[in-house]
Amino acid sequence: MAVRIRHTGRYREIAMALMRHGFGYMAEELGLFQVLSLPRRWVTHETPETKTLGERIRLVLEDLGPTFVKLGQLASTRSDLLPDSIIQELVKLQDQVPPFSSGDARSILEEDLDAPVEDMFSWFDDNPVAAASIGQVHLGRLKSGEEVAIKIQRPGALQTITRDLSILRDLTMLAEKRWVWAKRYQMVRLVEEFSKSMLAEMDYSREGRNTEKIALQFQNDSHIFIPAIYWQYTSSRVLTMEYVEGVTLSQREKLEESGFDLQDIAKRFVNGMLHQMFIEGFFHADPHPGNLLIRKDGSLAFLDFGMVGRLSEDMKDHLSELIIALMRKNTDSMIRAILRLGLLPEDHDMDALHRDLDVLRDEYYDIPFAEIGIGRALNDLFGVAQRHAIVMPPDLTLLGKALLTMEGVIQKLDPALSIIDMAEPFGRKLVKERFSTRRLRSKLLGGASGLAEALLELPSHARQLSALISKGKLKVEINVPELESLMKKLDQISNRLSFSIVLLAFSIIMVGLIIGSSLNRQSSILWHFPVIGIGFGVAFFMVLWLLFAIFKSGKF
Repeated sequence: MAVRIRHTGRYREIAMALMRHGFGYMAEELGLFQVLSLPRRWVTHETPETKTLGERIRLVLEDLGPTFVKLGQLASTRSDLLPDSIIQELVKLQDQVPPFSSGDARSILEEDLDAPVEDMFSWFDDNPVAAASIGQVHLGRLKSGEEVAIKIQRPGALQTITRDLSILRDLTMLAEKRWVWAKRYQMVRLVEEFSKSMLAEMDYSREGRNTEKIALQFQNDSHIFIPAIYWQYTSSRVLTMEYVEGVTLSQREKLEESGFDLQDIAKRFVNGMLHQMFIEGFFHADPHPGNLLIRKDGSLAFLDFGMVGRLSEDMKDHLSELIIALMRKNTDSMIRAILRLGLLPEDHDMDALHRDLDVLRDEYYDIPFAEIGIGRALNDLFGVAQRHAIVMPPDLTLLGKALLTMEGVIQKLDPALSIIDMAEPFGRKLVKERFSTRRLRSKLLGGASGLAEALLELPSHARQLSALISKGKLKVEINVPELESLMKKLDQISNRLSFSIVLLAFSIIMVGLIIGSSLNRQSSILWHFPVIGIGFGVAFFMVLWLLFAIFKSGKF
């Protein structure tokens, strides 16, 4: 409870927001009423009205301010973890915050860049052109004459977000202990994952590096423009980049009035995104219309690289397998691809997963290949994965969100454009690259190197194992369901096998006696007993008993 005591005021705000929107019972069950000394009767003052669960969650996040709004925006990208009804509300979250003062902006600039504003800029606009929950953007001009956009972080934003994330971790740990649904949605892991993303966005120098990495992908493409970063005027709280002037893709009428070809813009946008995703494996994860500009020369500019996704070579391979399996309506192939991409829980139900994928396959059965949306198909697949608690890599769900956003932009620019058709050459290139000599040689060398390292480490591991055995510290744990029943079956099998061997040996001896008696023409009477006759009787009864035991077990 130490964290709660330090942030009592913030916990009180969270409890009040929960109660305002019909979640007072959650505050009570999490123990906030006892810790904060809130009257229990306040729970009855909830007014959920007729709002849906998703709407009420969105309203709570908006009430709690920038950190929670940003968290909700990040959560809206995780269709593999949250149901569609909640995702549809979270995408409506907007950063509705007033700008902070120009005095604070100048103070941060001078503190981080260690120079007076007048020494760095020949002109600095005190009025921001955009304000968001984390920071705001000012225009300026460097002493060398370049027009720049300066992104400045909100004062105290890092401390506020760190505090709120600490509180969220505490609350989600309590929630998972008390509610089954919280554990099913893996709330603690979700908050940890989003915390990493949010803290990464707080470092503007990281965004600068992302920008330059994307710029390298298009250094020989005059149709795609990425703004330059001025590192001399950049820090973890300040990002100074080349100012880009143009028309956003959300302004369709203005684009048409300026004489731009919307179909050509749509094709360049799709080609640019598919190149980032499937060839480079490093892509802009938030390509909404506000982050896309058409410049005067007709080139398409990408802006704001705070959120990016990464795909490894293996992830690209498995992703292409998944898409091909969906298009071919092959459920078994879909399952194999999903299992390669995600982490399957221990208590999984493979039959149920197969049935759900069959239903999804049938949804796409009569749709022409060229009309299927990649983004929607992937998000549908991630939805199935979520229902079966299959943990998908965060970057893969970012890819699904980016593709869905891209399809929305294209729908407004050129509804007739088929992204599947445009993706086909990228798919062929992926397959060609996958089986290229370079990739095969790389995998072979990697495997050989790993094997060699394992062999070199074998003596060391053997010594460690020997030391553990000699000290009596080696523990071996075998977990086999119904082990006792299995051991009984093994005992039965071994007993019957032993019995059969004894019967076989006895039969061989009897045969030997019969053959010996015949060759020597001697009687088979031993100590006045007919040995062969008795032996035959014993063998006969042994065979009958063995057959009876086998038939009785029902395992003939």
